[in-house]
Amino acid sequence: MSGSWSIMKRAVAEGVRQLARRPIYIIVMVLVPIGMSFFFLDLMNKGLPLQSPTAVVDLDNTPLSRRVVRNLDTSELVDIQYRPSSYGDAMKLLKEGTVYGFFMVPRNFQADAEGGRPTTITYYCNMAYFIPGTLSFKGFKTTAVSTSGAIAMTTLVSAGVDGELVNNLLQPVVTQEHPIGNPWLNYSIYLSNSFLPCLLQLIIFQITAFSILQEIKLGTSIKWVNDAGQSIVIALFGKLMPQFIIFTSVGLAMQSLIYFYWGFPLNGNVWSMIWAMVLLVIASQAFALMITSLIPNLRFALSILSLVGILSFSIAAFSFPVESMYPAVGIFSYIVPIRYYFLIYINVALNGYEVYYCRWDYIVLILFALAPMGLLWKLKKNSLNPVYVP
Repeated sequence: MSGSWSIMKRAVAEGVRQLARRPIYIIVMVLVPIGMSFFFLDLMNKGLPLQSPTAVVDLDNTPLSRRVVRNLDTSELVDIQYRPSSYGDAMKLLKEGTVYGFFMVPRNFQADAEGGRPTTITYYCNMAYFIPGTLSFKGFKTTAVSTSGAIAMTTLVSAGVDGELVNNLLQPVVTQEHPIGNPWLNYSIYLSNSFLPCLLQLIIFQITAFSILQEIKLGTSIKWVNDAGQSIVIALFGKLMPQFIIFTSVGLAMQSLIYFYWGFPLNGNVWSMIWAMVLLVIASQAFALMITSLIPNLRFALSILSLVGILSFSIAAFSFPVESMYPAVGIFSYIVPIRYYFLIYINVALNGYEVYYCRWDYIVLILFALAPMGLLWKLKKNSLNPVYVP
């Protein structure tokens, strides 16, 4: 036991020296995630990037059309920066990326509205830029619907229909919204708590695989395993434990920024989220270790882990539910650790559930940590017989 403990301490010391010898490790492991946290949280400080640049084409230029444009301009979602005189000029601005959408009032708009004839308000949005395009669409649609209702009400009242009856016809059911967990409808509360841990997972994938497979690439893996007493478990413990401490500290710093500095809601037990972060770090390291054991090639392993890490932003269902995905795509959401951290966040931080009700998410993260154990023999074999394939 004394000899094993001594070997383990030497392995950990070597793991620390490996990180200290190359400053790029500290830059990627600490500065990048913390810097991105400040950048992203400050960018989304207002909940959404409001006031998307838009344009208005008013072909009618009457008191009614100008009132519709003024109503649109009061929306916090759009900022009317251009007033082109034709559809062609507005479409040119849209294709150039100068605006994210434009709103067009047709000719004879007021005359048709007052005469009870059908008229059409048209709006165009550039959905290649998803968030500003969606915001523009929402602002345009709200204005168009309210204008349609106002025109219908004016027409019916002019025809002699009672005003109260018209109100009941146009809005037979009055709804009240009471958002749970995020009553401010702050998109940053939802997005930042998923995007930033997913970024951390991607970095863990890369650092874990690189630190192990560079030993095989450089041919130093034989000495690495021999120095650990021919034990691949001790060798990996010495290499990954310093990384685990750093990544866990960074993850907890992210949570401190989110929940305490920015004041995002944490309706559940704080220790539940702390343990979720610890398990996320372990599960991410284990996932990278599993890919590394299966594919002991630096370039291929990093490519696969990069692909999985990037796709996690989509397939983990941060903004699109798994139930609505194609089954062949949605099934992949269950093979990435961040998916289960995200579910814990929703249930604990937003909904305030007890740990018991999301216990299976914790158990799956623990199973991720155990998954690569049956493949360590393969990693040891490749480490003792390193063959680098460029």
